[in-house]
Amino acid sequence: MDNAPEKSVDTAAIQLNTRPSSCSRLAIVSETFPPEVNGVANTLFQLTKELRKKHSIQVIHPKQSGVSPIQDGLEHILVPGCPIPGYSELRFGFPCQKRLQALWQENRPDAVYVATQGPLGWSAVSAARKLDIPVSSGFHTNFHQYSRHYRMGWLSRLIGRYFTYFHQLTRHTLVPTRQTASALDSMGIKNTCIWSRGVDSNLFNPERRSEARRRQWGADATTPVFIYVGRLANEKNVYLALSAFERAQQQASHTKMVLVGGGPLQEKIARQYPNVILAGVKKGESLAEHYASADIFLFPSLTDTFGNVILEAMASGLGIVSFNEAAARELLHHDESALLAPSGNSDLFCQHALSIAMRPSLLTRLRQNAHQQSIAMDWQPLAQQFAHLLLNQEYQGVSHENAKRLRAVSSSR
Repeated sequence: MDNAPEKSVDTAAIQLNTRPSSCSRLAIVSETFPPEVNGVANTLFQLTKELRKKHSIQVIHPKQSGVSPIQDGLEHILVPGCPIPGYSELRFGFPCQKRLQALWQENRPDAVYVATQGPLGWSAVSAARKLDIPVSSGFHTNFHQYSRHYRMGWLSRLIGRYFTYFHQLTRHTLVPTRQTASALDSMGIKNTCIWSRGVDSNLFNPERRSEARRRQWGADATTPVFIYVGRLANEKNVYLALSAFERAQQQASHTKMVLVGGGPLQEKIARQYPNVILAGVKKGESLAEHYASADIFLFPSLTDTFGNVILEAMASGLGIVSFNEAAARELLHHDESALLAPSGNSDLFCQHALSIAMRPSLLTRLRQNAHQQSIAMDWQPLAQQFAHLLLNQEYQGVSHENAKRLRAVSSSR
């Protein structure tokens, strides 16, 4: 990749706040950033919002066609990019190692975090290593698993090998769960540290519930309303959520289903399921209102490394049905704060959806417990932990030095 044609870096920076000279300077490199809507962009938005209170933050990401960077008090360095195949709404950045070296030689960061493994991420790791700047990486997305959902399963092993090599070049690889740490260990990635996720409880909370929104959906106070929030794509297993809704509707015909998000399956779903409410992509307060106005959150994915939507559903006070994977595996307990099916057991997933819709007392208990558990999941300490980790300071994260122990813990749950 070092020999690929270089593209110029747009170094027009947005500097809104003056930082104390004593604060640390952190560079965050990502192929995606708001206003794009996805889990990685959301995580980085919440993270940088907290980090900028104590540190100087530079964010390097592809320029989004026709979109100006949000005025968020960060220094944005924009690079050229192009759409990701199968993810036309997302872009990857072109290689720009020499440009990043020049940029960081002039204004050297104390540490670099590379969130994605595309050409831009590779350039950033290479530039940081060349300049002897501490560089850490993140494992946010299982792209090597996604390939089989786009008729490119033959690429899975090749992508996995590239990921292994990529992450071995960085000092730390930040992962959101013990399950992901164990999976990466089996791939040969040994330098993992667990860094979890938080939720904005001021935005996502039960008080956002809107009876007007429910009436718009055709629901009254007694109507069980299912909701799915996420990309409408095969790798998200969204058709299982629709199957669970159909099974519940056979027992309770007044049940409603709302899908929030967009993606390649949107038009097909609209044709196949005319009784499903397709709300489209929602952000901010509108998204929070959609969550809180529903009752039951369905999370059918088997490919997510975490699933920020799980935290948002918990904070919104929803009853959650999920596989015992990712965030649900780390944060929830079956029959206490959610109903969890063993990984891949689609029939039991649908049975859980039916049970929670037909048993109001169970739903009430699960909603209360999930919301209560979410209260402690604040972004501030997570941002502090992140900075300590990048700067090689003492932190409260979990290193993966004992990979076998972590794998044993994961398998015993």
